[in-house]
Amino acid sequence: MSHADDHVGTRRDFLYYATAGAGTVAAGAAAWTLVNQMNPSADVQALASIQVDVSGVTPGTQITVLFLGKPVFIRRRTPEEIEAGRAVEVSELTDPTAQNPNLQGAQPATDENRTLDEAGEWLVQIGVCTHLGCVPIGDGAGDFGGWFCPCHGSHYDTAGRIRRGPAPQNMHIPVASFLNETTIQLG
Repeated sequence: MSHADDHVGTRRDFLYYATAGAGTVAAGAAAWTLVNQMNPSADVQALASIQVDVSGVTPGTQITVLFLGKPVFIRRRTPEEIEAGRAVEVSELTDPTAQNPNLQGAQPATDENRTLDEAGEWLVQIGVCTHLGCVPIGDGAGDFGGWFCPCHGSHYDTAGRIRRGPAPQNMHIPVASFLNETTIQLG
C-alpha cells in the first residue's frame, strides 16, 4: 500500500464537494435574479405614497387625485353633511363595516369611523363604485346627498356608504393621514 492510495478517496470527495458548491452558487444566483425581477419598479414604488395639498379645499368642495391608478375623492364636508352622516344608524346600512384600513379590524360604518379627522370634516375615499368599478359622480348627487353611480344606480350618502343600489360595499377608504394642517399623505 502506498501513501497515495490513502488520498484517492479524499481527492475525489473534494471534487464532488467543489462541483456541488459551484452548482449551488450558480443556482442561487439564477434564483435570485428571477425573484428580484418580480419586485416593483422604481416608478411604481415612487407612487406608493403621495402627499396632497388640501389648503385650497373649502367646505362643501372636493378634489380628486389619482393614487395607485384609482381616483381618490378628498372632500371637505359642510356641517350639514356631517350632521346627515352622523344621523344614520348602522342598522340601516347595506354594508355595516367601515371599509377603513386606518382602523384596527372590522369596525362599524359609523360616520366617525369613515372620516379622517375627529370632527368629521375630511372624508378621503377611493372614488370607485364597489359594484363594477365605475366612478360615481359627487357634489350631492343621488338620493342621499353624497355620490351616485349612474351606470347601475348605486346611491352613496355623505359618508360614502352604500344606501341603495347593487353595490355590495361602502366606498373603500385608503390608508391616509394628515402630515400637517394642509397636507394629507396617501399610502
